[in-house]
Amino acid sequence: MKQWLFGIVLLASSGATAGCSFAVRSPAMYRDDTAALLATREEQIRACYDAELARNPGAEGKVTVSFLVLEDSGRLTDVVVDEDGTTASKEVSSCVVESIDGLVLTPADQNKGKGKFTWEFTPRAPKA
Repeated sequence: MKQWLFGIVLLASSGATAGCSFAVRSPAMYRDDTAALLATREEQIRACYDAELARNPGAEGKVTVSFLVLEDSGRLTDVVVDEDGTTASKEVSSCVVESIDGLVLTPADQNKGKGKFTWEFTPRAPKA
């Protein structure tokens, strides 16, 4: 399973931060930290695809999702499948969304983030 992070965009936040513990990430740090967070669900996401392979041997495709990272909690929210960037089955796509929805980036950042991430699924090569 290959993964590509297309990008994280920081959105300006006008909320007060006095007394709160927040990080202030550069766009590159935000991208890397979010990619690391998504990687914590790699086994669960692989299981989504493995279930599809059991139903449909040789299945392959990609799933692209977009999401927001809330500035007050670091929680991933509004996780939706980008239909234009997705070729995998609806079952795999839904499973991927369920796998990452609600993850929390810690510490939270003082800025809201908007991300897009793609997983590409291909059958594993048989072991020799």
